[in-house]
Parts: sequence; structure tokens; C-alpha cells
Amino acid sequence: MIISTLTLNDGNQVPWIAFGTGTAFRQQDAQNVHNAVETAIANGFTHLDGAQMYENEESLGTAIKTSGTPRSALFVTTKLNRLQPDQTAKTALHVSLKKLGLEYVDLYLVHEPGPHAGRLKEVWKVMEECKREGLAKSIGVSNFDVAHLQEILEDAEFPPSVNQVEIHPYVWKSLQPVIALHKEHGIVTSSYGGLSSLFRTPGGPLDPVIEIIRARLESTRGQPVSIGQALNKWLQQYGILVVTTSSKADRMREYLDTANVPELTAEEIESIENAGAQHYYKFIVLSD
Repeated sequence: MIISTLTLNDGNQVPWIAFGTGTAFRQQDAQNVHNAVETAIANGFTHLDGAQMYENEESLGTAIKTSGTPRSALFVTTKLNRLQPDQTAKTALHVSLKKLGLEYVDLYLVHEPGPHAGRLKEVWKVMEECKREGLAKSIGVSNFDVAHLQEILEDAEFPPSVNQVEIHPYVWKSLQPVIALHKEHGIVTSSYGGLSSLFRTPGGPLDPVIEIIRARLESTRGQPVSIGQALNKWLQQYGILVVTTSSKADRMREYLDTANVPELTAEEIESIENAGAQHYYKFIVLSD
């Protein structure tokens, strides 16, 4: 299997695909989360994406421990939730590290800008402290638009390494301004909900397009290719960090195997984006 990594703007490397513990696993039974993460590691995932908001960091941590995989072989992400009056991004991270049973995380993200309105710069300064002190190897953000990014970039010592946002063909056109800013500052674009356009809005203009591409990829490869792989390949070819999830081992292996799927042509990429531009649909509603 081809192992693909992306280089962050601080020089650190990140696996291009991550197993997410949000969505289906948020606030889930601890054993379910533990089993899913352990299965993900056993089937080849080395990047594990968690968050304080998901309320399952303990389960993520115990799965890491019982997997027997060396800490150095894993890339662990967590995200800052809404701060309590007596909290900072650093004290919140210390709580997360205790729950995870780790000395550091590889990536620490500000989960949403809304809860920190009016104090984003202040929060980012403490995120930078976390990086300087080695509590987080890299720092970044999630769900930030152009204005939010510009606010913290004005006097940041370390620009965000990652911005994790909802990405699929039905929001691709609307995301171009933020993606352009990412390129300007070397910020890696990370996606969640990448397959939402296939499974949450079946029958949309993307469906026939992606099926034609899937069939061509399968013919070229000479072995099965799924519609999920075809769409994840579109994301991978843009250098996007993909966060995905499943409770099924065969689906986990399928997602990882995307790296071995033949590349899409320029015409196929254009057809995906043209289909997506016909129907704007955003699935995740953020808190204020």
C-alpha cells in the first residue's frame, strides 16, 4: 500500500487520511468507540482525529494503549472546545492529554471560531504556547472562514498548519476564497464530510458523474473501485487531508486503499466540480 503524507507549514508530516471519532462516535458508548479505534489502527490507520467536543477522548486513549502500536507511529489530533471561564486553550489541552493518556498531541485545532468571537487572537496566542512547549507538535483551526483566518494571521508567530472544514463537491465552489488563502499561507486544507454528497443527498447531480468515473477507474485498475474511493481520490489529488470514519473493517481498508486507485483525469475533476456547482448543500451547522 502506498503510504501518503502531507508536509505542514511547520515542517511536520501528517498522514493524508485520518480516522475520525466524531459524527457516528460522538458521545457514544465508550466500548463502541474503543472497538472502532482499535479496529482502525489494526487495519492501517495511523492518524486518529478526536476532539474535546466528542466527549470520547478517554476511549480514544485506551484504544491507542491497547492497540500496542508505538506512540511514535501514530498521529493524534484533538480540538479545543468552548472554553469555560477559568480555562485557556493550554489548560484545556492538559485535560485532554490526561484523558488520552498522552504526553502530547500531534495536532491541536481550535474547533470552531464562534465560541471565541472577539478573542480569537488571544486564544491563538495560547495555542502557540502549546506548540512552543511541545504539548502539541502542530496547531491549526477548524471551520474557519477567510475573515477568521485573517484575524489570527495578522500577528501570528505560527500560522495555522491546518484548517479542517466541510468539503465535498456541493460546497467546493463556495470554498474557493478560503482555499486560496490556505495556499497563500501554506495551510493544509483538511476535509470532513467528504462523502456526504453521495450518501446524504442521493439522486443529486453528482451521482451519475461519479459513477462514470468509478467505472473508468475500476476498468483501468482491473479491480473494484467504489464511489467513495473515486470521491476521496478527488480530494487526495488536491492535497487535501481527508477525515473519514466507519465502524466496518472492510470499509476502513477501502478508504486507505484509495491511495492505490488510479488518478482522475483533469476532465474528470472538472466534471465533478461542475456537477457540484449545480447544487449548493452544506450539511454541518455550526454553533455561535
